[in-house]
Amino acid sequence: MELKYVGDMPRVSQHGVGFDSTKPDKYIYLHAALELLEALSYGATETTQHLYKSQQQDLKPDELLNSLKKYIKNLDEVYATRVKKAEHLVEELQKRVHENKSLSDDERTAWLKNIDIMKDYYLQYVTNQSVYEAALNALADEIAEAKVKEVTIPMFRNYGIVLHDLQSVLENRKAPIDSDLEIRSGEHGIVGTMYFHHY
Repeated sequence: MELKYVGDMPRVSQHGVGFDSTKPDKYIYLHAALELLEALSYGATETTQHLYKSQQQDLKPDELLNSLKKYIKNLDEVYATRVKKAEHLVEELQKRVHENKSLSDDERTAWLKNIDIMKDYYLQYVTNQSVYEAALNALADEIAEAKVKEVTIPMFRNYGIVLHDLQSVLENRKAPIDSDLEIRSGEHGIVGTMYFHHY
């Protein structure tokens, strides 16, 4: 498996390829997710201190992947399912083109070729998204197992986005965990505290 940044979700048409900035490549959140996993391994009370100390350069893609393997136990399964997910995505796009009766034959052919050109891109996009989802699930597991009550984080390096995405993962667990995110100004800048409610 390879992790690398590819960019926003492609928007393919008969006219070419554009990119949807509302659907960013989840690769950009993987470093923050990894740092949160590492910080939680030190205990919830040490999270903030660890995150401030971890303001280092981003890891190279292979270093990032190896570090994530320490926390995501099912990464091989994630890797195995990514091809199927990408193929399903491409098939759905192709199906929509075939069912679109307003296209001429030339437009349909051009659109299908554009989808075909982007297959490797889609595969990498889905790979990054799948690994990010696995990282969120690992964070949720850690919070549930340790019965973490709160985590305070600096609001930089995408930590807030990762915790926001984590909220839906926590809510959809078999034993849901509700959470609230409070943002305030602190001595080191803007900080967020997420409170977890275990039932």
